[in-house]
Amino acid sequence: MAAGLGSRAVASALPWWLAKNAGDALYATMVMFGVGFVAPRIRTSRAAAIALGFCAAIEGSQAVHAPWLDAVRDTLPGHLVLGQGFHAFDLVCYAIGVALGVAIEVAVLRRRGPS
Repeated sequence: MAAGLGSRAVASALPWWLAKNAGDALYATMVMFGVGFVAPRIRTSRAAAIALGFCAAIEGSQAVHAPWLDAVRDTLPGHLVLGQGFHAFDLVCYAIGVALGVAIEVAVLRRRGPS
């Protein structure tokens, strides 16, 4: 979470495309690890599918603008979790973020060796 928020804080020092999209990718990485935290015995591929589905659902919900939902999005926690507006390219960022999470998990599991 800190890395995603930090990417916004140092946006002026990053290339524009990275500053704009790093937070979305890191959000998906965080969701991937969150799924693994909640269900530690889950297969990596299943955790990735759940994380990607969750992120896609959140992005899809951004196309919905019910007054109560927009009121939640106007709060800091609501904005951080639910976002503001639908952007199709965010789905690509989520896929990259989940892939990053998978790569990290696979690397850690390989380093640990057989259980």
